[in-house]
Amino acid sequence: MTATSLTRAEAAQRAATVSVTAYRVVLDVTTGPVTFSSESTVRFSATPGAATFVDLIAASVERIVLNGTALDPGSHFDGARITLPELAADNELYVAATCRYMNSGEGLHRFVDPVDDEVYLYSQFQVADARRAFAVFDQPDLKASFEFHVTAPDHWVVLSNEPVSAEPQPRPGLGRRWSFLPTPRLSPYITAIVAGPYREVRDEVVTRGGRVPLGLYCRSSLFPFLDADEVLDVTKRGFAYFEQLFDMPYPFAKYDQVFCPEYNMGAMENAGCVTITETYLFRARPVQALVERRALTVLHELAHMWFGNLVTLRWWDDMWLNESFAEWAANAAQAEATRWTGAWTTFAVWEKAKGYTQDQLSSTHPVVADIASVESVQVNFDSITYSKGASVLKQLVAYVGREEFDTGVREYLRRHAWGNTTLPDLLASLEATSGRDLSTWSKLWLETAGVNTLTPVLTVGPDGLVTGAFMLQTATAEHPTLRPHRLAVGSYQQRDGRLVRTQRVELDVDGERTELPHLVGAPRPDLLLLNDDDLTFAHLVLDDHSLATALAHPRGFQDSLPRALVLAAAWQMTFDATLPARDFIQLVLASLDGERDSTQIRRLLLQLGDAARLYVAPQHRAQTLARVCAGLRELAKSAPPGSDAQLQLTLAFASYATMPSDLARVQAVLDSAGPAGLVLDTELRWQLLSALVAGGAAGPAEIEAELRRDATAAGREWAAHARAAIPTPAAKEAAWRLAVTEGGLPNQTVAAIGAGFTRVHDAQLLRPFVGAYHDALTGLWRTRTYAIVEDLIQDYYPARLADQSLLDATQAWLDAHQDEPAALRRLVSEHRDAMRRALAAQAFDAYR
Repeated sequence: MTATSLTRAEAAQRAATVSVTAYRVVLDVTTGPVTFSSESTVRFSATPGAATFVDLIAASVERIVLNGTALDPGSHFDGARITLPELAADNELYVAATCRYMNSGEGLHRFVDPVDDEVYLYSQFQVADARRAFAVFDQPDLKASFEFHVTAPDHWVVLSNEPVSAEPQPRPGLGRRWSFLPTPRLSPYITAIVAGPYREVRDEVVTRGGRVPLGLYCRSSLFPFLDADEVLDVTKRGFAYFEQLFDMPYPFAKYDQVFCPEYNMGAMENAGCVTITETYLFRARPVQALVERRALTVLHELAHMWFGNLVTLRWWDDMWLNESFAEWAANAAQAEATRWTGAWTTFAVWEKAKGYTQDQLSSTHPVVADIASVESVQVNFDSITYSKGASVLKQLVAYVGREEFDTGVREYLRRHAWGNTTLPDLLASLEATSGRDLSTWSKLWLETAGVNTLTPVLTVGPDGLVTGAFMLQTATAEHPTLRPHRLAVGSYQQRDGRLVRTQRVELDVDGERTELPHLVGAPRPDLLLLNDDDLTFAHLVLDDHSLATALAHPRGFQDSLPRALVLAAAWQMTFDATLPARDFIQLVLASLDGERDSTQIRRLLLQLGDAARLYVAPQHRAQTLARVCAGLRELAKSAPPGSDAQLQLTLAFASYATMPSDLARVQAVLDSAGPAGLVLDTELRWQLLSALVAGGAAGPAEIEAELRRDATAAGREWAAHARAAIPTPAAKEAAWRLAVTEGGLPNQTVAAIGAGFTRVHDAQLLRPFVGAYHDALTGLWRTRTYAIVEDLIQDYYPARLADQSLLDATQAWLDAHQDEPAALRRLVSEHRDAMRRALAAQAFDAYR
């Protein structure tokens, strides 16, 4: 984190000083395994006589020439910026530098495949890492045309945002030089370079603007697992959907999607050259939740081609304009144009749940965040930006109407094509088409933080008829805003064990109290569900009668969405320490029996783990964990053979196994002794072996034997995970030393070790690292790049201890380090908040 962080004020000043026309970037990636050569020629206009700077992070700078005059690199380059004095009205800058490859998923990432020793490169330039590859005015509102030229080994493929301008030219003894057509005006962060012996599948899609070439790429050793037919099918459906939604042809010349190794995120929307995590190439049978998630990712990045790439935020305050909208649009496309018609249920179960959690942390922020510098951007790429933002947009659609919303977005894209915008630009278009004044709505929803709670208040007469009903909206003291909501209220009755909706009323909520007159005079519903159909973003409280119904009929709903909303309400009550964790666990185990929604199973299993390991009172925890393990074992046995539920439940059971009989059952599965329908593939073998290792039933010999079976990059990461999961002090110390003390490991290896390090049945194994963790924070922040330090801070925190001493240590660090960067303090404060929640839940559960 040592590189200078561009501030918003600096960016505004620079944008007022210069206007960039074009870049010519020449890279040579044949110069060795550590560095590559980079030459940039930048043409730009400027205020005559002004001074500014261009961004570059490089090992060295060999030449700087501004308007024909050589500048001394020693006095003009500080490691992150090149100062440019005495600018002319029209300028040409030439910079020759030597840049470093990265192994952190930032800049130009270099990976060596252990299967065949082939090298693969890909760029990741968001937020401001184009400067790690070439000299650039690295801010989103300084758009320009980019022309890339790359020299690479003969057998490599090189990709960029545009098609090649001609056949790659041989360079004797060096390889071949690839030259690409100039791009349209782009922000630097969405430019791309991909190079290596990637395998490809070619296709095309017919669009409003003609035929667009499509390409799918991955490294050679994973090519057998490239599910090209399905990915291309989703892509083509997305093209058709978005061209209709936006009423505008696809704006670029081609569309490549590259599955990349050691990738930090799900994907990145580089214009015409999307990079995607290769964890979406399934070496073994995946849970369907991941297949659905892959499709959503494909659609999300495609939506960005219009909303984000064609029209781009001016500064990172409005990054929600990119991410929230792409998330909403992708879910709409998935629900309306693919086989995943229940996408909005998946959104509620997975994405929205993360938004609710993030919005209750002390670090929460408005959807439109105050981003003072690039450093602040990193920690604000969070579930407020994505999940809450998309939820708020869904509410906005309900508020203004879908047709009006779509028309407003089309007008916004037409008006601002190839430009940069701010929030008022979008709101102006939506106001024009909907006739609604959105200034108040925006201030309440987008410019304030926190989540509201909606509580039903009913009075019922002795005859069982409702005599009074209203909805109470509340907010927290820290974030007291009450918001307008357009939502539906559903009444459900129990009929032969099924919960049937008998009434749905859609209404506007504004202020603290909203009457519900439609309920008065009618029999009390067995279950009253506020925000039925999940139109708004708010916590739901179940009244006592409805909660009792939900607990008594966990499988009562026939539709997945109301069941998901009730389970989410129960989880929130557990999270708020108003429902004992052990009651929630009972509800989850009963709800999993017969559940077939893959994402719902995945979410419930995660919540089950938090409840059992963190929220149950310590004196009840051992008994509860044993009950959970037994319950999952029986659920796995009764799940349909070969089903997604069988796979997820079997793995969940294995993760709790500590008793000899349970570990023997896990070993039997690993030895191909059942259950019927479960295919023992590479990934399942590693997952089962890791469970055995964490349970003390396997160790280094078994890990090395499995690694010999699977000597791939994924195998190496699984082995690193398993070694870190060995339940001994020596193994934990070795994992800590490798990842935290020594450093230098690739990003995904750091994450894999972290997951194994904290994978313990005896939390006391982590006790020695409480002090070491807090002592290391400042040094890590100052010496590691953001992608690595974020993994270290998040993944190596000894949360499983979940006790007062850990909370006290974290609070003490925050008290003693108030001058540390806000981004670092935020990451640590989120751990503090989680521990406070856990201790409150434990205290409530103790008196159940």
